[in-house]
Amino acid sequence: MFSENAEWAYLHFTENNGMAFGMEFEGENGKLFLSIFRILAVAAIAWYLLDLIKKQAHKGLIAAIGLVFAGALGNIIDSCFYGLIFSESSAWEAAKFLPPEGGYAGFLHGRVVDMFYFPIAEGHFPEWFPFWSGEPFTFFSPVFNLADSSITVGVVMIILFQKKYFPKKEEGSAIVNDSETKPEQNIAETILPPENPNSENLNPVNE
Repeated sequence: MFSENAEWAYLHFTENNGMAFGMEFEGENGKLFLSIFRILAVAAIAWYLLDLIKKQAHKGLIAAIGLVFAGALGNIIDSCFYGLIFSESSAWEAAKFLPPEGGYAGFLHGRVVDMFYFPIAEGHFPEWFPFWSGEPFTFFSPVFNLADSSITVGVVMIILFQKKYFPKKEEGSAIVNDSETKPEQNIAETILPPENPNSENLNPVNE
């Protein structure tokens, strides 16, 4: 694909059929399943976000869920419409917008465009390392887009500030009404007059 680099940062145009950071399900059915799943997931996130706003939840939590929603929606737009309005791209030719022959894929079957690639460190696994002994590795190897970044930032915010976003109610903080816990005592106090410590002096004594 087409790329420009600055040693550790690349602007790299690529397309993938699947999820964030280039992960994907194989085949047309896998792509269709993923697109439908994305739509249902975004609908659920939108409902949850509206519910948080109505309940006046923590603004940080609303912002985090909003970032996740925006990122997921962005990838859905690519998946639904990119294949309809662009031609097939290759290593020698960029995709054309609104080609006369039509797009390269149908509705819900378009690819997601990624463009950011940051191979910050490259090297080899040590010989003693299990499974990948001596094999080369790159950190960070996935190519991603702004939508992926938005989802990642939102999730990281929730993980880092979960105690602030989801505070636990302290035990004993609620005020307990005695009338709810001791009804017998209140009824007795209502019917019977309070005891007078000098009541024995009020009754005449017959000698």
